[in-house]
Amino acid sequence: MAIDSRYDVKHPQYWDAQALHSELERIFDICHGCRLCFNLCPSFPALFNFVDQRNLDAPQQAPPGEFDQMARQVVDLCYQCKLCYNKCPYTPPHEFMLDFPQLMLRAKAQKQRQQGMTLGDRVLGSPDLLGQWGSALAPLSNAANRFLPARVILEKTIGIHRDRNLPEFHKETFARWFSRRPKKPGSNGRVALFYTCSVNYNDPDVGKACVAVLEHNGIEVICPEQECCGMPYLDSGNIGEAAKRAERNARRLAEYVRSGYDIVSPGPSCSLMLKAEAPHIVQNPEAELVAAHTFDLCQYLMQLHGQKKLNTSFTWRPGKIAYHLPCHLKHQNIGLKSRDLLRLIPGAEVELIDRCSAMDGTWGMKTQYFQLSQQVAQKLYKGIERSEPQLVVSDCSLAGLQIIYGTKRPVLHPVEVLARAYGLAV
Repeated sequence: MAIDSRYDVKHPQYWDAQALHSELERIFDICHGCRLCFNLCPSFPALFNFVDQRNLDAPQQAPPGEFDQMARQVVDLCYQCKLCYNKCPYTPPHEFMLDFPQLMLRAKAQKQRQQGMTLGDRVLGSPDLLGQWGSALAPLSNAANRFLPARVILEKTIGIHRDRNLPEFHKETFARWFSRRPKKPGSNGRVALFYTCSVNYNDPDVGKACVAVLEHNGIEVICPEQECCGMPYLDSGNIGEAAKRAERNARRLAEYVRSGYDIVSPGPSCSLMLKAEAPHIVQNPEAELVAAHTFDLCQYLMQLHGQKKLNTSFTWRPGKIAYHLPCHLKHQNIGLKSRDLLRLIPGAEVELIDRCSAMDGTWGMKTQYFQLSQQVAQKLYKGIERSEPQLVVSDCSLAGLQIIYGTKRPVLHPVEVLARAYGLAV
């Protein structure tokens, strides 16, 4: 896999501060002249407002100190939704080789290497550790997360906004539940489920629905040993820690791919990590092999449908569904598989809500960005309310948290709707 040296984490130029500064100047100049991404994340308004207020022809014409301050703001405001990459006309193989998300990651990686990780990023970057403690202490951990004095302490020490609703921990994790089940053979295929940290500790019902729906369609399901995909560390620029987790997962999962299993995940950020980010930061054959055989869950089920192997004998009519399209699913360029899957259910009227939740990992949890994340998410909230749905559905658990906060409506994963439509007990 050939990677441009400017975005190659293993190339010395990647870590050169002056080379990064030159690349920021180059990319900002192109973006300021294009402005196609003006209404995406807060990074672009920060860049364009800086240029406009100074009445500059190009960002790099500003005094060095002012440019550096603006660049830091642009980097800090990027939450890696990656929508700009899909919209940009200058991405590779265009001669400009513009990859804004990778540029932002490079800047965060250099900052992290120079300054180290904050306590908040270190804690939020370890969902496995948080999940293990939270599940072990449930329901006390859930009560503490709703107790204002405890939340004030959490805000002061780790930087999670006191008003941020947090996921519930479950005493019985999904992995523990699955380990007690007898193995069921399948006639339509075999999958290794990368169930995600959020499913394991916070949303085990989503994992149970995955298993029920896949087995209902004749798919053998196994759950290999796994750990956090590494995306939370990558979001904070800690490429080293992200790569360690990605490499260990790739080594384990590659064994199952060689045995004829596909890798399936219900979490858009995790499937994106396995498909695209892990090969980029690990750069070994195992990560490449896993990437080539990894599918988003609904992508996999729609593939079954295309092969006329999907059971479409549904018994429950869900009515009006407002379906939120997560940014990290959109970035995978696989089409609208979850929406199309839901539309197979008789009586399902599915309206697509194509708006960013501005949650994107842990960015929307942090005190300094919480209010801004709410401002960005207003279009999502309004789109859902205008839809007047019976159900709100999203593939992303963290986007679901944001939707719950902003609309006070419960949020289901598409596979939970499918399990209900089949009449399966989960």
